[in-house]
Amino acid sequence: MKEKLIAFLRDEEGLTIVEYAVAAGLITATVAAAFGALGAAAENVITTITGYI
Repeated sequence: MKEKLIAFLRDEEGLTIVEYAVAAGLITATVAAAFGALGAAAENVITTITGYI
């Protein structure tokens, strides 16, 4: 797996800077959505615990 990744990164026909920017944007959006969902879940847990107190 590591060899394939290194070969891909060294490939002259690899991604251009624009494609890297698009990929970074998609990754950022995915991470933001995941943290948003995690925050909502944490808020629900805290609200439930607060209700018991």
